[in-house]
Amino acid sequence: MVLNRYNVDSDFAAERKKNVIYYVSTNGNDLHNGAKMTPFRTINHAAGIAVAGDVVRVHGGTYREWVDPKNGGVLYEAVEGEHPVIKGSEIVTDWEPMGDNVWKKPIPNSLFGAWNPFALTVEGDWLVLPSGYQAHLGDVYLNGASLFEAKSMADLYDLTPRTTGCQNTGNAEPEYIPHPEQTLYKWYAVVTDETTTLYCNFGAYDPNREEIEINVRPCCFYPKNIGVNDITLRGFEIAQAACPWTPPTADQIGMVGPHWSRGWVIENNHLHDAKCSAISLGKDDRTGHNESARHHPKTGHRYQLEAVFSALQMGWNKENVGSHIVRNNVIHDCGQNGIVGHLGCIFSRIEHNHIYNIGTKHEFWGHEIAGIKFHTPIDTIIINNHIHDCTLGMWLDWEAQGTRVTRNLLYGNYHDLMLEVSHGPTLIDHNLFLSRYALDYLGQGSAFVHNLFGGKLWSAPVLDRTTPYHFPHATDVAGCSEVYGGDDRYCNNIFIAQRADGFENLKEFIERYDQYTSAEDYAEQTEASILEKGYVDHNAFTAIPQPVRFQHNAY
Repeated sequence: MVLNRYNVDSDFAAERKKNVIYYVSTNGNDLHNGAKMTPFRTINHAAGIAVAGDVVRVHGGTYREWVDPKNGGVLYEAVEGEHPVIKGSEIVTDWEPMGDNVWKKPIPNSLFGAWNPFALTVEGDWLVLPSGYQAHLGDVYLNGASLFEAKSMADLYDLTPRTTGCQNTGNAEPEYIPHPEQTLYKWYAVVTDETTTLYCNFGAYDPNREEIEINVRPCCFYPKNIGVNDITLRGFEIAQAACPWTPPTADQIGMVGPHWSRGWVIENNHLHDAKCSAISLGKDDRTGHNESARHHPKTGHRYQLEAVFSALQMGWNKENVGSHIVRNNVIHDCGQNGIVGHLGCIFSRIEHNHIYNIGTKHEFWGHEIAGIKFHTPIDTIIINNHIHDCTLGMWLDWEAQGTRVTRNLLYGNYHDLMLEVSHGPTLIDHNLFLSRYALDYLGQGSAFVHNLFGGKLWSAPVLDRTTPYHFPHATDVAGCSEVYGGDDRYCNNIFIAQRADGFENLKEFIERYDQYTSAEDYAEQTEASILEKGYVDHNAFTAIPQPVRFQHNAY
């Protein structure tokens, strides 16, 4: 058997009829042939048959399944004018009242199979909270809205305010904040070998009169195999997956995603209520999976560095991975990320997405939460996105080389943009950063041009971690270095201090750059340091700030 780039037997592909259109309907049957008048019942059945050049068209209705596409080159789309919904949840009925608005429902574990989210915890590298108890991947939905997980059985009945979450402040200790609705609508699970019993406080609602759903699957549209290239997913509502915590050192499983493949187009979809990440353009476990949190022999930073070189060994390059398009999607109410990716997001284009309410439920918190959170977005373009009311709007972390962030609107976030431990070049241009905290910058080699900064700003070098930099427009590593800071350009920006503390912050931010010299002064100072010592010492470069250019800005 010879496989082509779409994982299809090439002899079979040559013989079969090309460009078959398969139909799926909630009134269909998987024993049918998938024709327009005799559609399949499940999208996943069509996904096991369709090959390159085929189209899978899905009628309106709710499909409770994990779609695992087997072959690449297939278009999955909604039938024009109809509204198909893929959910990672199941409906639960016949609740038993326990008193004080609490109801009980025993569920056989056979419903979950090998993935019981009510027994699995939110865990992994860089997860910080909760502390003293554990959050789980499970969730309960009352008429489509997710409930909060109670800390204990007693907590189900406790309606007093409490603080379970925090905002990501970037350069300071986490600031704990309560969620305004966390005293109501809670669930708690007791799991045994045979049964998962849910106890839920539905407030004044009678669950036997409402629609109650629980998440049971980690994914909704995500291939289990890697290398399933050139898939288009268009026009679906996708929701309620029990997907796990996705740090850059883990198997980054999302509610939707290409799973280490190339050339996906994810467009015109409505994605919401992923337990962690709605769309993942990330790595898989062959480059490591939460080794620091699981075994503790060294820091996550070391494992993350190793993941880059492991990926190179397994063919991480433009020909095999990345080059995705994620556009015109509405993404909201997810616990960790709207869009996440490490290594697999290279050479991609993220455009015209509306992302909001990410990481704001505050049931758990760690250093990987943002509307868009990318590591190693080499030559990736993030353009014309609307991001608001998130814990952190956009976080580009490690190797934002050749990355461009342009014409995005961010507001109402705790922080708008964080750019961390990257050597550049990175271009940040024509954006509106309007939240109370506009920029956390721990990088170098960036150009900030034609932006409006309406919130606080902060910057610093990072001398305790080395990160890779790459040959231009490639994944090949050219070297590793600390981030000295500097080598930046701030041109034609507008800086606005909205309050008195913002004015002081702006003064401090500008004055911090007074230490940075011109390119000529930098060369003279390093040369003088070398001559004084008689040899080339690394301290000559860490002690002398790299030049920064500030020009034509308005304050």
